Amino acid sequence: MNAGVQTYLDGIASEHRPLFDRLHRLILGAYPEAGLVLSYGMPTYRVGDRKLHVGVWQHGISIYGWDRDRGAAFASRHPNLIKGKGTIQLRSRDAADITDDELSELIRASLEN
Repeated sequence: MNAGVQTYLDGIASEHRPLFDRLHRLILGAYPEAGLVLSYGMPTYRVGDRKLHVGVWQHGISIYGWDRDRGAAFASRHPNLIKGKGTIQLRSRDAADITDDELSELIRASLEN
């Protein structure tokens, strides 16, 4: 892991770290070969030519770059989490009601070639 990514991870507020770590675990569980770099100032997971950005904001975690068509099932079940084009905002309290299977489905829809 490069120093920029490590600095970002070290700076995640303690109240958001468990949610970030959960997503990180699910991404690497599905794609152990995923590269992790900083892109647009946030951690970005790359698998082949697909990317998924996972950033921290003051109230939780945002996921950018997810595929709207392939992730439509997740979006239809959680429309309140969709903020603008291509952004999912997860507050820790919201994420508690979302299963790992649902998050994994979104991850696969975004990173699967």
